Amino acid sequence: MQKLLYTIERDNHNEKNLRDILSKNKHIKFVSLMGVDLGGNATDEKIPMELFLDDIDNFLESAVQTDGSSVELYNIATLNNAKVDLMPDTECTWFIDYNFEHIDEETNLPVGTLRIPAFLIHENKKVCSRGILKKSEKYFKNSIIELFREYPHLINNIGIEKADDIEDIILTAATELEFWVNTPEDKADLEKLSVSQSLKEQYWKRTHGIIRTCLEKSIIVLQKMGINPEMAHKEVGGINSSISIDGKTNHAMEQLEISWKFSSPIQTADNELLVREIIEDVFTSHGLEVTFKAKPIHGVAGSGGHTHVGVSAKLKDGSIKNLFAPRDMNKDYVSEIGYGALMGILKNYEVLNPIVTATNDGFNRLVPGFEAPVCIVTSLGHSYKLPSRNRSVLVGLVRDIKNPKTVRFELRSPNPLSNTYLVIAGCYQTMLDGIKAVAKSKLTTKELEKEISKDIGEESFYLEKNRSYRDENDVFEYYTIEERNERFSAPPATVYENMRNLEINKSKVEVLKMGDVFTEAIIDSFKTGAIDKWTKELNNRIIQNDREIIRNCVKLHDNENMDALDEVTWNKICDIKFKVMKDTLTKKSLFTEIKEAIEFNDFEKVSKLQLELNGYIEDIQALYADYKKNIY
Repeated sequence: MQKLLYTIERDNHNEKNLRDILSKNKHIKFVSLMGVDLGGNATDEKIPMELFLDDIDNFLESAVQTDGSSVELYNIATLNNAKVDLMPDTECTWFIDYNFEHIDEETNLPVGTLRIPAFLIHENKKVCSRGILKKSEKYFKNSIIELFREYPHLINNIGIEKADDIEDIILTAATELEFWVNTPEDKADLEKLSVSQSLKEQYWKRTHGIIRTCLEKSIIVLQKMGINPEMAHKEVGGINSSISIDGKTNHAMEQLEISWKFSSPIQTADNELLVREIIEDVFTSHGLEVTFKAKPIHGVAGSGGHTHVGVSAKLKDGSIKNLFAPRDMNKDYVSEIGYGALMGILKNYEVLNPIVTATNDGFNRLVPGFEAPVCIVTSLGHSYKLPSRNRSVLVGLVRDIKNPKTVRFELRSPNPLSNTYLVIAGCYQTMLDGIKAVAKSKLTTKELEKEISKDIGEESFYLEKNRSYRDENDVFEYYTIEERNERFSAPPATVYENMRNLEINKSKVEVLKMGDVFTEAIIDSFKTGAIDKWTKELNNRIIQNDREIIRNCVKLHDNENMDALDEVTWNKICDIKFKVMKDTLTKKSLFTEIKEAIEFNDFEKVSKLQLELNGYIEDIQALYADYKKNIY
């Protein structure tokens, strides 16, 4: 396996070098163009290597036609206008994906597929997640340089004399990936999982058995692919695995995390897709199931996909300046640019949030009590010398007082299936809006610290008057839900409520559209797709799953052993059963009401009914758990 080639870097994306490399690696039999649609789904097709080698230059410079109706581009690639072209991206790292179950007879090596990231093009426009992030990166860099020329104080205060001293603006991003693994068909014991989580029995615990093997193998493959993993460990969720007499794992249900080194925004998003695929391949090849769902098990820890963003300037003398780091780390939390970026995300989060959380599963994770952020608030730290460790906030400030290069922002709301391309693009768009406002204000870092620390009701040059944006408390413990909603605004609770923000916050939507990054057509397509998937999943999966939950709530006591408490509890369970499932001549069940509202596209009613349904399902599960405990 030491002979295997795992990457082809951008310097080799030319006819001569590619032909030489591929002729020496005859086990790489296929080429696949990896376009990423607006739903974050990557295309994968098998093109025989011979076709690629016949005319490499033409393959890279032209586009391969495909059926756009098979990708998620609502209202763009329609049935009567479905042609979409895949255009290779030659400016990023290409990866080789190996099938270890298929060995090439000639070389005795696994058959490989060259994965080439690509743009999705419709009517000569890039309409894919990759294209949006690429435009965002370019617009941010150009805009920052223009701002520095117009407002030189921005860079003077971080030790750069003039904009002409800057050779390049460097954008960096990184993500963390949490996921659950389990042996097939194992069912969660919610009580055991909940107790283990509350006691923090699993967090950072030593892995063993097949879990350890798979984790180690995943890290080794990631290293070979140049993704540079930095850490892998057990997360807070899970229970101890059971080992059979022969030493094999026969029961596993554990939450894990892998993180890797930062990179450019595009490479970061590409890497996350590949990391998910590698983890799934390695763990499933050893008989384990993997899920990257945000909330695979109700009532225990969900999985996050925290996203880190940073900005630096490379100077002509070769030095690097972190634009978020203040001149003196002992006297300021961040620079003026840093305050602007942070304010931009917080002020405009209502229109960034739909991009971050666009699924029912994503909203299942965003509930208080599981370190999942639901409030639009940040924490800077109790003092300049003590970095914030507040995990209850939406945006965290990451800083090491001894190392200015570490200063960056961590958006804590994404989950492993958030579209990282769009999330990062949205972060840079919203940050730029705040940086522009700060530049024009010409406020000092001390004045900006006061601005972001303002209380509700206080005026601000940029932030909204009736909101608070900074808090050093655990916002879930320190405030009631009413107080949180008053200070930080009430968070959306369904996909529909979130997508509505793209309609009612017109001025903030313009921030996404700056530089023609998120166009009206792209926003409409994303929103339409999210609503469509939301209703279909609710209608065809969630209701069906809830129906099974309710049907499994069966009577356990009989008349001889009947207790008044058991009877009262059982009657409450039955009341919920009838309200949710049973149609009568005079009243429709909640299930029927939801289905009819979906049929008539009454999405506001669907949203309200879904929340009502969620409440009933939580109630009946809690009641039935108490009922069972009292019987046995």
